Amino acid sequence: MKQPRAWQRMLSGRRLDLLDPTPMDIEIDDIAHGLAFVARWNGQTIGDYAYSVAEHSILVEKIYSLIQPKAPIKWRLAALLHDAPEYVIGDMISPVKAAVGPGYGALDDRLTAAIHIKFGLPASIPVAVKKQIKKADKISAWLEAIQIAGFSTEEANKLFGTPDGNLVAGLRIHLRAPLAVRQDFTAKHHELIAML
Repeated sequence: MKQPRAWQRMLSGRRLDLLDPTPMDIEIDDIAHGLAFVARWNGQTIGDYAYSVAEHSILVEKIYSLIQPKAPIKWRLAALLHDAPEYVIGDMISPVKAAVGPGYGALDDRLTAAIHIKFGLPASIPVAVKKQIKKADKISAWLEAIQIAGFSTEEANKLFGTPDGNLVAGLRIHLRAPLAVRQDFTAKHHELIAML
């Protein structure tokens, strides 16, 4: 029996096998482009533009660098790329991930490993670093929930935890066109790679 097609042609011309991805088929321009067009919150946010995973990833890297100002640059890069697999598998909200089951997590893990190796990171990052990136991710989700997704502060505190007020005081979400976000994501990636 013939296996179903499991690869996707990327704009770079690469064929990315979703079930067996290789670092050779990963390109930052494909990631930036895809993430700039993937909407967080299933698009249920205010504004004229969707809040993209690329924009979220830029914010998570910024928050991570505030939480861990002395962290090695490679972990800031890992923070920027924490949702990179979503450029081909999309952003599923947590309740849907739970309903889909462990298959989604395994697919995400394989893509993450290939992406990490491509950009000089270990396939799997240390648990302590992963926890700090997850903390930054939750703070970002809290900001997004309150500022653009219609949640009350109380509801966001319950779902994502209450962040340090000093940390989030100056952080504002600005919805922008995908092209601008794609360019900023790529620029941040190049900046971090150059600092490694």
